[in-house]
Amino acid sequence: MTFARLPHKSRLLGLAGFLALTAVSAALAQTIDGLDLKALKARGTEATADAQTLVDAVAGKGEVHRGEAEQLREEGLAAVGRINPADLPKSPGGAVDFDELLSGAAANTRTPMGEGPMFIVFASLSMPEASLTRLIADTTRAGGVVVFRGFPGGSTKAFADGLKRVVTNEGQEAHLAIDPRLFRAFKVTAAPTFVAAGREYELCDGLDCTSATPDHDRITGNVTVEYALETFAGGGGPGAGVARVALTQLTKGQ
Repeated sequence: MTFARLPHKSRLLGLAGFLALTAVSAALAQTIDGLDLKALKARGTEATADAQTLVDAVAGKGEVHRGEAEQLREEGLAAVGRINPADLPKSPGGAVDFDELLSGAAANTRTPMGEGPMFIVFASLSMPEASLTRLIADTTRAGGVVVFRGFPGGSTKAFADGLKRVVTNEGQEAHLAIDPRLFRAFKVTAAPTFVAAGREYELCDGLDCTSATPDHDRITGNVTVEYALETFAGGGGPGAGVARVALTQLTKGQ
């Protein structure tokens, strides 16, 4: 399977959302009969002007929701605003350019609407290093995306230090993302959690992300990517088609 061209790696991660996942997701979804991403891509062409869009999305739902949205917006912007690229940890060298990887998080205060990834692995740097290293490598080969909730303790240095121990080659960068919206949408509270979506879906920027959550298969627990995909593929559930494609990709890369 050939992936579509991905955006520049400095824009791959963001506290306000993620870019580049559309290309990864499309590679999976477009191989499955009946899935057409064009309609969603058309809606994703207009970028949100800024984080104020989140407030506008719930403006008609009463002052209680407005206050919640305003608070979430301010907290998000404050977290991003505190990131000074000049203060980011220097690249440790090796396979991954962490200067650009982390600078991208500070840059993404504006992000377009778009599709969510089809095969997602929710992860945490608190996982054992050996398990997380294998998980990232296998998810990359399978064409999925490893998603983190955010910077541990708000520290970009801690995030960089953690990633440099588990990311083994530059090609894995395109399969990493920070996006708390996905954790919220799929109600993920433990890592690792493996999700195979049954259909394409929008990655919303408002407070109603759970309403757009597609039918999906999931497994939570310390299992391998291969085990999760085999279970999904053999179970005949909503994520079986995506899982079969991802499993084929994984086995080709082994």
